[in-house]
Amino acid sequence: MSNDTGRLSIVGTPIGNLGDFSPRGIETLENADYIAAEDTRVTLRLLTHFGIKKPLLSCYKPKEQEKSERIISLLLEGYNIAMVSDAGMPCVSDPGAVLVAKCYERGIPVEIIPGCNAAVAAVAASGLEVDRWAFEGFLPVPKKERAERLDEVKALPHALVYYEAPHKIKQTLIDLESAFGGERRAALCRELTKLHEEVIRGTLGELARYYDDIEPRGEYVIVVNGAERTKGEFTLEQAAELARQLISGGEKLSEACRQAAKATGISRRNIYSALSNE
Repeated sequence: MSNDTGRLSIVGTPIGNLGDFSPRGIETLENADYIAAEDTRVTLRLLTHFGIKKPLLSCYKPKEQEKSERIISLLLEGYNIAMVSDAGMPCVSDPGAVLVAKCYERGIPVEIIPGCNAAVAAVAASGLEVDRWAFEGFLPVPKKERAERLDEVKALPHALVYYEAPHKIKQTLIDLESAFGGERRAALCRELTKLHEEVIRGTLGELARYYDDIEPRGEYVIVVNGAERTKGEFTLEQAAELARQLISGGEKLSEACRQAAKATGISRRNIYSALSNE
């Protein structure tokens, strides 16, 4: 422990194959005073494999706000803490974002030790048009919220990436087919980096039937091609809605209008005017 404020290290861990753990990641865990974990039982197995013995702090989603305060207090006392999730990068559909935000608010230094990420691995393995893609994570469970979320992105021109658990994959594929159409191409990436790694490619219609007679196993990442529509099919309102979605994803107004104009063939000036008058 130092006399100054401690440091939070966000450490990416393997998503399956332990050989993917970086030397820097291992070294960071070895040098930490504490390790904050999504599930301490899962992390204990990882630490045991690499011969690391450190006190563990629980920090899981339902209690992330509460657990983060305990971790912050230790950081303020000068302890260095590493944050890990069960697999992949913390903060990406896993706990960590709340803790990082609190650290910035308190002036606690944060460092990132990059590692494996299932979304990036799936995009690379998909064989689809992925120069541009958006991470959508897990879809909402309630039917109304799920339908609204899918409706928001169905016209986007770039690929979409979803996470899903085995007991929900059948219904999710059916919902994607219903929202995006059966002819939209996609890749179903299963158990990435593990012994039974598999990439199944086809249309959403084909993939929605794939598990009719096979029991799904393992964790899934679904990569779906962006919408392929001819420019003449778009109205000004559809182009404006596309620009709104791009803005909600972080793009500036002018850039969103430019991209929407390119994708739809609608004048950038007209899209800009439509949004400015709202």
